[in-house]
Amino acid sequence: MPSTLNTLTAAQQFKDNEPITLLLTGHNLPPTTLQQASSSTAGITTSILIADHPSLDHALAEPTSALVVELQKHRNYKRIIAPASTFGKNILPRIAALLDVQAITDVVEIIDNNTFVRPIYAGNALATVRSLEGEKVPRCLTIRPTAFPAAAGTTHTGGTSVDVPVESVSKEELKAAESAAASISSEWSSEEMSTSARPELGQAKVVVSGGRALKSADNFTMLERLADALGGAVGASRAAVDAGYISNDLQVGQTGKVVAPELYIAVGISGAIQHVAGMKDSKVIVAINADAEAPIFEIADYGLVGDLFELVPELQVAVVKAKG
Repeated sequence: MPSTLNTLTAAQQFKDNEPITLLLTGHNLPPTTLQQASSSTAGITTSILIADHPSLDHALAEPTSALVVELQKHRNYKRIIAPASTFGKNILPRIAALLDVQAITDVVEIIDNNTFVRPIYAGNALATVRSLEGEKVPRCLTIRPTAFPAAAGTTHTGGTSVDVPVESVSKEELKAAESAAASISSEWSSEEMSTSARPELGQAKVVVSGGRALKSADNFTMLERLADALGGAVGASRAAVDAGYISNDLQVGQTGKVVAPELYIAVGISGAIQHVAGMKDSKVIVAINADAEAPIFEIADYGLVGDLFELVPELQVAVVKAKG
């Protein structure tokens, strides 16, 4: 998961230089998973801990959290850190509750070992929070991936191996996950993976997002053509998702994905605070809207006021011509 590399960068910013352990969980983990983890983390004092067990398949929160808590009891980690992704938000609060400690979520800056900065009021303000729990209590944090660059490890070239210490979780430690999996009332049912030739929304350098003003799902093809011309991803506001124009995995905002691309183009999006919270850290923001008073123009670097059904195709043609 790319956001893990951003989390590794955050982990390196603590002042005590504690060794970092990367936990890989799952069942029948392919060798490529370990190879990718080793090459990505080499050179940043990281060891890899592998937990491979049927109870950990599909990353259910209950057995995964129980495993982490058991590892904490045996190995006494000072911090448990996860990306503020769907996965991290699912397990980290549960881990904190089982350990009876405070979870500090969505951290965007690490000031020292106990002091952190996190957004509040949908990102309109930043709060500096300090943990007053004792040094013997582990800190449980989720990290906003867009606030930290991805860790730069050593890439595999040819058949060269990367020397990263690798250890397997003991059978005794795995019993906690097995026990939790046997006692929970939820189970994995199925999953549907969406595939696209476009970049993943959270990692794309260019994002073209549409709002309710596009009026239909068919009109999103216009944004797709522009995104393809720019080599970017397609996003949407919650209003567009709720209207059924596009799937919810492409929603950008406080209740969707947080993105910070080099270029964000907001098409027919008014600029509600919930949406802005998910994209305001973009390097360059372009807004296209018929309403000159739309709030989105307050944060946009460039604005086009007019009919999006005319402006977007014209912009796509200009991009294609510029690329030759």
